Amino acid sequence: MFQSQGIRIGRILGIPIYLDLSWILVFGLITYWQSEVFAQLYPRWTATEHWTLGGIASLLLFSSVVFHELAHSVVAQHYKIKVLSITLFLFGGLARIARDPSQASQEFNIAIAGPLASGFLAGMFWGVTRLLPGSEMLSGVAGQLFQLNAWLALFNLLPGFPLDGGRVFRAMVWGATKDFARATRVAGASGKLIAFGLICIGVSLAFRRDWPDAAWSIFIGWFLLNAAQASVAQVTIQEMLAGLCASDVMNQEVPIIPANMSLEEYSGEVLRTGRRVHLVTMHDRLVGLMNVSALSQVPREDWNVNSVQAVMVPREKILWAAPDEPLQKLLERLIAADVNQMPVIAGSGDGSSRIVGMLSRDSILQVIQARTQLGRLTAG
Repeated sequence: MFQSQGIRIGRILGIPIYLDLSWILVFGLITYWQSEVFAQLYPRWTATEHWTLGGIASLLLFSSVVFHELAHSVVAQHYKIKVLSITLFLFGGLARIARDPSQASQEFNIAIAGPLASGFLAGMFWGVTRLLPGSEMLSGVAGQLFQLNAWLALFNLLPGFPLDGGRVFRAMVWGATKDFARATRVAGASGKLIAFGLICIGVSLAFRRDWPDAAWSIFIGWFLLNAAQASVAQVTIQEMLAGLCASDVMNQEVPIIPANMSLEEYSGEVLRTGRRVHLVTMHDRLVGLMNVSALSQVPREDWNVNSVQAVMVPREKILWAAPDEPLQKLLERLIAADVNQMPVIAGSGDGSSRIVGMLSRDSILQVIQARTQLGRLTAG
């Protein structure tokens, strides 16, 4: 099943696991690289054995990456932080969480769990090489996994955000200064320095015509640089939204349609107004939410014989916001749920509550843009 994160391959501990398409390329490259390593270390093996064990080592490496990310996830879940997914991609793995930790100690423990997990695996594979020295193939694969997991643990401990070591560094600065935004900027600056360092190393390797290592170093540096910049930008957004709530930016003009409207009539309403999301009411009570996505699920020839009520999102499944909900928290919920608009409801949220507005990601983006422009004018 294809999702925006990639191909869904399973679920572990309730967390969906995705495979980015870039992983296929990396799997092939690592398999080739490991087969070449085995060919040098064990020339008596056949080419088939070199490639087979190279593939096994590659699969075990990515299993180790999943274990690394699961370690982060288990600790995050311990602190009641929802883990949205784990994705394997070009540069390893990524565990997506619904929100940032609320305390420096939580950040530290979540971040350090990954390198500790990789260190544990490195020790386990090293133990296999000691316990089974007579099994050349088994100890050969275990020896490679020992080195790869040790490298994964040490590399992730570099104090450059968003590497695990950078998050540990941010937690330490956060704990010392009690200022999350400042800690993120300091860790982000450290991440940029490390990224530029990797890029410079890559350039120097290119001058030596070591093209594979040069390309890999530059790509990793470029990735870390962009990630560090994005993290600092996220903190800037949080500061811009501080003190604002849903009622400050919601659109008070609420598009409402009756539940008995036919889908044909609804398509005409969409074409006339350009609005893609409507609240559905029955006897002045909120009963659901209708959008173009739901409309597209019904064959065109059936639009005349089906009403909005038949395909709408029912009231109990609607995500809604309270007028006084902080805008930053609301933006996190919109992103986590992957929705663009949310009704703002005064009251308990049941059918008799009053709909006071609609809030969208675009309206929040406009606030960010306006405050950014105003900040530049003020600075000027």
